[in-house]
Amino acid sequence: MKLKQLEGLLGGLEQFSQPKVELEQYPTGAHIASRMIYTAESSYEDISGKIVADFGCGCGTLGIASALLGAEHVLGIDVDPESLEIAGENVTDLELDVDFLQCDIRASNLQGLLVDTIVMNPPFGTRKKGVDMDFLSLALKVASRAVYSLHKTSTREHIRRAALRDYNAKGAEVLCEVLIQLRYDVPQMYKFHKKKEVDIAVDLWRFVP
Repeated sequence: MKLKQLEGLLGGLEQFSQPKVELEQYPTGAHIASRMIYTAESSYEDISGKIVADFGCGCGTLGIASALLGAEHVLGIDVDPESLEIAGENVTDLELDVDFLQCDIRASNLQGLLVDTIVMNPPFGTRKKGVDMDFLSLALKVASRAVYSLHKTSTREHIRRAALRDYNAKGAEVLCEVLIQLRYDVPQMYKFHKKKEVDIAVDLWRFVP
């Protein structure tokens, strides 16, 4: 599947009808999601034929993109049942086979999951400080092949230091690199948003535990 075709299919997905600010729910746009998953497959072969998990999957965009690019099995995990309901509808509309699990990633023991690749657009940590690193820390413990994650460009050095520190302390190594810088379009979704749309610079990271 070509990049443009993937982006077109993702552009038709339903997104949050009543987003929850406490969960930092923002849709992962088709432009950014398609490039994220397409890069993971075309450059590193981390999607096709692999077991893929989408941590904090929301309405399922990254997991669905992985299924469209040939993942053997996809599991989407999110704490919000309403988001998972929308994700299920999106999967049904595209006639894909994706499983979903409702749980709080930070409060659940997911280290027993057999997962090759984890893809995620975690909360940036603007409402709950450190939640982005909680997601990343767990993903690095679960994924056997690679983790692809989106983080604010302004936190780049913090992300790098934290990832290296977390693993070096355990006597292990982790490869972490920024693959590309992207523009995350944040629409006016909440009452405190003053502008109709805001572009935020984000990094697409690839971590190899």
